Amino acid sequence: MVIDPTSKNLCNWRVKAEKLLTPAAFTFLTIVFFPACENTNKEIKDLAGNRLGVEQAEQVNINYTLGGKAKATLLSNLMLRVQDTMPYVEFPKKLHVDFYNDTSGVDSRLDAFYGKYFESQSRVLLKDSIRITNIKGDTLYCNELWWDRSKLKHEFYTDKPVKIRTKTQIIDGIGMESAQDFKNWVILHPVGFINIPASQFPVN
Repeated sequence: MVIDPTSKNLCNWRVKAEKLLTPAAFTFLTIVFFPACENTNKEIKDLAGNRLGVEQAEQVNINYTLGGKAKATLLSNLMLRVQDTMPYVEFPKKLHVDFYNDTSGVDSRLDAFYGKYFESQSRVLLKDSIRITNIKGDTLYCNELWWDRSKLKHEFYTDKPVKIRTKTQIIDGIGMESAQDFKNWVILHPVGFINIPASQFPVN
């Protein structure tokens, strides 16, 4: 489904968003579409793979709120809504997420090349060049990570190799658990430490 970004009728955008997501998913997601260049027909065909039951939306901005407070904002160039035996929403062309604290400040930021949201399980599988950074500057690097909102204080977890860089160390390990703000992370099986001077801490 291609949405005309020049349309002045915002109500039509909301109707199309409601059709794109199931009612349960739509209560969780508020979708706003921003103007941008469209993908070529070949890119769209390749991404959708000529599958039946696949709808698409481009340049999506998804806001997650809880109790009237913003908790996260997800940005992605492309979102595919796939009707399958277990319906899911796919982000095949990168995604970025900002997570907010109770005062609406950004607690942590997440980037990944791929994401897959399983509606019935209310969790997201992230893959490929994942990076999470908290307000202290601690940064996680890995290639597979789960984001599960039902696991309070352990929303992020993986059993795959991870690397975490702090201001004084680079830590390698297998498996990791962390709250969504990525402030109190735990590497389940550390395998190596490298101490680094603070002067080598990356600015960005």
